[in-house]
Amino acid sequence: MAGKKGLSPSVYKYYKIDGEKISKTHKTCPRCGKGVFMSEHKDRRTCGKCSLTEFS
Repeated sequence: MAGKKGLSPSVYKYYKIDGEKISKTHKTCPRCGKGVFMSEHKDRRTCGKCSLTEFS
């Protein structure tokens, strides 16, 4: 089996911890559901899995 075990450290940038509260920093994709976050751009949000784009 090739590859690394465990979570990627980049996963931690999607959550913010304030004391005992945990909040998400990026929006979850409404089409894909839980666990799939949308990327933040200057004028839009985009899902990397299903290519859904929301303009702001």
